[in-house]
This record gives sequence, structure tokens and C-alpha cells, in this order.
Amino acid sequence: MSAHPVEILRFNTCGSVDDGKSTLIGRLLYDSKSLMEDQLEALERSADLTGGGQINLANLTDGLRAEREQGITIDVAYRYVATPLRKFIVADTPGHVQYTRNMVTGASTANLSIVLVDARLGVIEQSRRHTYIASLLRIPHLVIAVNKMDLVGWSRERFQEIRDEFEKFLPLLDIKDVKFIPISALNGDNVVTPSAHTPWYEGPTLLGHLESVHIASDWNLQGLRFPVQWVNRPNNPRDPKLHDFRGLSGQIAGGFVRVGQRVMALPSGMKSTVEEIWTYDGSLPEAFCPQSVTIRLKDNIDISRGDMLVGLEHLPGMSTDLHGKVCWMNPRPLVAGRKYLLKHTTQTVQAVVTSLESRINIHTYDAEPAPGELAMNDIGTIRIKTAKPVIFDGYGTNRLTGAFILIEAGSNLTVAAGMLHVPTEAVRPEYNDFAI
Repeated sequence: MSAHPVEILRFNTCGSVDDGKSTLIGRLLYDSKSLMEDQLEALERSADLTGGGQINLANLTDGLRAEREQGITIDVAYRYVATPLRKFIVADTPGHVQYTRNMVTGASTANLSIVLVDARLGVIEQSRRHTYIASLLRIPHLVIAVNKMDLVGWSRERFQEIRDEFEKFLPLLDIKDVKFIPISALNGDNVVTPSAHTPWYEGPTLLGHLESVHIASDWNLQGLRFPVQWVNRPNNPRDPKLHDFRGLSGQIAGGFVRVGQRVMALPSGMKSTVEEIWTYDGSLPEAFCPQSVTIRLKDNIDISRGDMLVGLEHLPGMSTDLHGKVCWMNPRPLVAGRKYLLKHTTQTVQAVVTSLESRINIHTYDAEPAPGELAMNDIGTIRIKTAKPVIFDGYGTNRLTGAFILIEAGSNLTVAAGMLHVPTEAVRPEYNDFAI
């Protein structure tokens, strides 16, 4: 009898410069004994030892030489931690406002976001910015880690002041699961082991919370969404089963699929029945998001990469006119009329930005009239016209089918990360022609 697979939690750390993000991840790696012997030896030999011979834990994630020299995180560093209860994929994302785009990239797939706050400085603009981005990206779980509590004498009053400041604007952001934890990343208090300095704090340690937070219901399990990545045709004449095999391979982006289920291929609207579901380990009677599978249909309908299989209930939007928010990532500003490639799930289509509607004021979270362009790191609402229909959900409904990126065709650079708004009935006119 096989053991139940260990659950994987993806989380990112964010905050202002020098709030201790890299040190926190280093502490998690070090105290959870997730380091190899050679990594430990390299730390001990490192010339970056601080006074008193204390290991600089930030070096475990600040891999770029420029980062070590400046003491800031520039790139998104990914690290892996495992405990008996859960596996973790950690994205250490930049805190400097100049690198907001990198923070969006690192947080885009996270189940949980840790916003670090320096207990001495309290809530600053970057704290608000990163909390807003976590809300914008619909990250289901948020941890406010009040770091460097040792530098304010482990003051319960100071911790409560910071919590009260956050709770003034958290209701505006629709984040339902928020946890506040007082820590010292440098010394390890309340990171992996409970701290004797906080008898007034009765909650879990940071690692304890990461191990126990419920994430099984974070995926959207209503309405099948299966973007086709590859039409799988082995054509192996030596194996009768594979000689005429035609399967559709990809990752389930929403809902579940069962053998015998009726499905529809979009944008064609043709329907068929699921005959088989295959994985590397063999066939399955059913599968669900976010599993990667190969689906064989009863009928050889016309379907290719970029198309999507959906169930006959909870239908998605399908339109060439898209509306959503973007975080602009390119030094060259975004202006209306520019053409890009839009990548959405497994589909890439030509697109033009038809209008800029508003820009988000990061201080108030209000949408202000767009000033004619979006500069790098600006977040705003835009409209896009695509050359072919896009099958999508609102980002708040499904993060996988509601996200897109814009690519500059000449340079192949990703210039924007976007979140699509909830589709209205006006973007489903094609369904009127389908006999469901």
C-alpha cells in the first residue's frame, strides 16, 4: 500500500529592503535541517561571516554577486524545504520598489505570501504595496511576520500597533486568511521553534503555521478546464494499443474529469466523451486540478494545442475583447495602440492594447484615471483585442485560466503580467450556436 503523497506548499517572502527576507528563508533552511553538508561547509568557510563568527544566513538565497555586495535581493531565488509533514517551494522576492515586477513573478504561483515588517519601522509604503499585490494575485493565505522584534525589546504593544495599522486597510483587500507572527529571523525566535521572549504570543511558529495551513481547497474544482498542451500520438506499430492512440496532454487547470464524462472542445464547440485518462503511472478513473494527464476522447474531434476541454456546466468566457489588470514590467511605458503577443494557458495569440482605463494609486488602492501611459511597476486596468478568441475565467475565480502575460514580439521579452476580469454574458455570444 503506497503512502499518501506529501502536500506541496508554494510561498513567497516579500517586504521592504533589509526587512530580513533572505535571512528568514536561510533560517528556515538551517533550522529545519534542509541543507546539504557542502552548503553548511560553504557557509562556515564564507568570508561573509559577521562579527562573532555568526553565519550570514542570507547568503543561502542571495545568489547574485551584486545582491551580496548591495545587501539587497534583485532576482527571484527559489529554494526547497521539506519536513515530515509537507514540502515547500520558496520564492525569495525583491523588496525594492525598482523590482516590483520580480515580486509579481515570484508570487504568481504562491499559495501563501509572507510580508515581512521591520518592527522598528512599522507599516511603510512597501508593506502596503506588497500586501496589495498579494491581494491582486488572489494569494489565499497571508502571514504578516513582524521581524526584528528583539530590537524593540519584544514589545507586545509595538506588535499590536503594527497589527492595528494593517487591520485598518486589510478589509479593503478581501484577503480572508491573515496571520500575524512576531519573529526574529536572525536569532530564530518563533521561526522553527517557539520563543521564550514572547510569552504573550499564543499562536504557532512560522514553520508550524506553514505546515498546518489548509491549502487543499485553494484550487478551483468547479467546472473542468483542460488547456491542451500537446496532441499525443505515439504511432508505435509494435504496440497495438499505441498504434492508433490519440490523446490530449496537459495540466488540469480547474475542476475534475472522469471517464464517461461529456466534454466540449473550445473554441470549436464540438463535444465528445472521455474514454480514458492516463498518467505516467497508468490509467485513472478520474483526475482533478492541478494534475497533469493525457485524456483520450471517444471521438477524434478536431482539437490542437491552445484549445481547451471544458465541462458542460460552469462554462468559461470566450472572447476576443479582454478586460483586466496588468503590472507593467518594461522600462518602455505602455501606451494604447501597441501590439504584443498574449500568452494565456497554452495559447499564444496576437493582441493590441486598445485602451488604458485607470492606474492604481498604491497609497489609497483607488483606481485613478490613466495618465496616457503605464510606467514600469505601475499597476493599471486595460482593454485588449486579440486575433483569436481566448477561453478564460475571471482571475478571482481561477488563477490558472484568469492569468496572462504580454510579450514584446521583437525582443521576446515579457513586458506585463495580467489578471483578467470576470467574464460577462456579453463575452459568451458564441455559446448560442452550440447545442449543449
